[in-house]
Amino acid sequence: MFSHYVPLRFPIGSQYVPQVPNVFPNMFTAEEVTGQNQVKASVQRKIRQSIADEYPDLEPLLEDMLPKKAPLIVAKCQNHINLVVVNNVPLFFNVRDGPYMPTLRLLHQYPGIMKMFRVDRGAIKFVLSGANIMCPGLTSAGGALDEEVIADAPVAIMAEGKQHALAIGYTKMSAQDIRSINKGIGVDNMHYLNDGLWKTLHLD
Repeated sequence: MFSHYVPLRFPIGSQYVPQVPNVFPNMFTAEEVTGQNQVKASVQRKIRQSIADEYPDLEPLLEDMLPKKAPLIVAKCQNHINLVVVNNVPLFFNVRDGPYMPTLRLLHQYPGIMKMFRVDRGAIKFVLSGANIMCPGLTSAGGALDEEVIADAPVAIMAEGKQHALAIGYTKMSAQDIRSINKGIGVDNMHYLNDGLWKTLHLD
């Protein structure tokens, strides 16, 4: 979908560093924000439309979520990460010009807006350490795939026996390929519970 994709990492206190390229294990803090700009109305419309196109179920809620009259801030962070911030609260993020993804806190408020995969119980601790999601963790008895999900797409990562998403990922292959190939990384782990973005409630 976009050529310069860099997996997003905001780990805090983790000793687990996945052996995959382009991973940056830096703690996310406000100090990593290199600039914040209130965007023009035309840019705000473009961002709103991009989010509406990616998540059609959110469109009726966007006026409440991203009010046209409220200042919309884009905070630029290290490693080409952009945060969409309203009232000092990060709501969406993307990498370079990639698709916007909701923060987990927002996803927990509106759980039905994203396609979902589910990992088995054995994968939970690795996902929560920042590891990417391996195909066998999605194809096992406790896992589940939405067969409509294509490669290079945002997806919510659920977990066997858990109510809420524990991560947001970006697929490296389609759900059908994950099932048929059943080895290697199926989904890049972009943002997970208790990482730095989760703990960043406000950008002041």
